Amino acid sequence: MKRSTNRMAIAVLSTAAACFAQTIGGTSAVAAPAEATPSCLQHSTSWRYTFVTNDCASTQHVTVEYRDGTTVPCRTAEPGDTVTFPGYGTGGNEVLGVAPCSTVSP
Repeated sequence: MKRSTNRMAIAVLSTAAACFAQTIGGTSAVAAPAEATPSCLQHSTSWRYTFVTNDCASTQHVTVEYRDGTTVPCRTAEPGDTVTFPGYGTGGNEVLGVAPCSTVSP
């Protein structure tokens, strides 16, 4: 259990750093690093899918961060919902964690 908590903390810190870098570049809809990923968002990852479950009491807008910089659309998860993102694939990519995002109107 402690190892899982440590991994989550590392993922959150990595995600915050990636968000900061993307926000400075002005090319991403990812929130500024001041908005931390709530601990009530849980994720599980496989090569094919990444599932993010919203165990929070409020609606969350989330995306998944990948080591290779792949970007995926922001998804809305109501309390209790699980949303699906691509997994890490077979090419050695890695899911770094879940990041809050804002929904952007087209």
